[in-house]
Amino acid sequence: MRALITCTGIATLLLVAACGKAPQEAAQPAPSQAAGTVDAAALQARAAAMFQALPADMGAEKYPLTEARITLGRILYYEPRLSRNQDISCNSCHDLARYGVDGQPTSSGDKGQLGGRNSPTAYNAALHIAQFWDGRAADVEEQAKGPILNPVEMAMPDGDSVVKVLKSIPGYTELFKAAFPEDPDPVNYDNVGTAIGAFERGLVTPSPFDSFIAGDLTALNEAQLTGFNTFVNSGCATCHNGVGIGGGMYQKIGLVKPFDTMDVGRAEVTQSEADKFFFKVPSLRNIDQTAPYFHDGKVATLDDAIRLMAEHQLGKTLTDQELSEIKDFLGSLTGTIPVDYIAMPALPGMSPATGT
Repeated sequence: MRALITCTGIATLLLVAACGKAPQEAAQPAPSQAAGTVDAAALQARAAAMFQALPADMGAEKYPLTEARITLGRILYYEPRLSRNQDISCNSCHDLARYGVDGQPTSSGDKGQLGGRNSPTAYNAALHIAQFWDGRAADVEEQAKGPILNPVEMAMPDGDSVVKVLKSIPGYTELFKAAFPEDPDPVNYDNVGTAIGAFERGLVTPSPFDSFIAGDLTALNEAQLTGFNTFVNSGCATCHNGVGIGGGMYQKIGLVKPFDTMDVGRAEVTQSEADKFFFKVPSLRNIDQTAPYFHDGKVATLDDAIRLMAEHQLGKTLTDQELSEIKDFLGSLTGTIPVDYIAMPALPGMSPATGT
């Protein structure tokens, strides 16, 4: 959902390059390549060992996916009446037609208030170890409930107020009954989060790199293959790995060279000095479509984000060629937006009790 606050979702660092723990801990080098040649088969084997292709959906045993829940969640995702002034929805800050972001350093919430962290993309987010830059929500279902009640974001006073609005809108009661048939009182705040989470678990964007991992040696062009080699050899894959190519761990911003930020990150949640300046390593999927970067959205270009993360996380100064190669590889992580799945639904009608 919106990441103003934590949604402030996908901050002082996009950690688009929390790329490595330290130079000496970097991943083993990828296969070397002679000038003008790329061993696609060797690189594919390396990729398959370090990463996994996206699943068709991100379903979890704890949260069974049903068509009724997904349908309700889709409607709620686009529902501005979940906000105090009935003008902000999840999609306002996590625009699914724009790869799940709004393109702003920090998003505008209730009465134009700006959040403290950049709103991360909702795409592929359910794969992450936790939600929000500081990991304070365990999953997308829990995360979905946060921004609605955050005074800087959607600013509803409490969950009961949300339920009152939903019950006042003709059509929602039946939608909730269909989505939660075993629940004697299905229109409740926890079910709001569960339904939105069900929809978000289908927000996957398979990319050319997924086809490459699966064995299609033609899925990446030569520049992207060269870039993958450079990405791994530089140490970026130490933190940006797994199915999300990130999102699976926390890392300190400024690991090797101090990074100028007042945001203490995860320490705000854990109250532990050891977690100071730690943030969730972001996924690099669709990264060339989700500027600006870092948790505070202060880095406007992908080039600068790559360069800064190599410097602060790896202690490396990339050459222009190395930077260009890594950027070429990151382009292969841009996936296909599921246009039919995200199509904006018709919202249930208003009633006099709903207000304006």
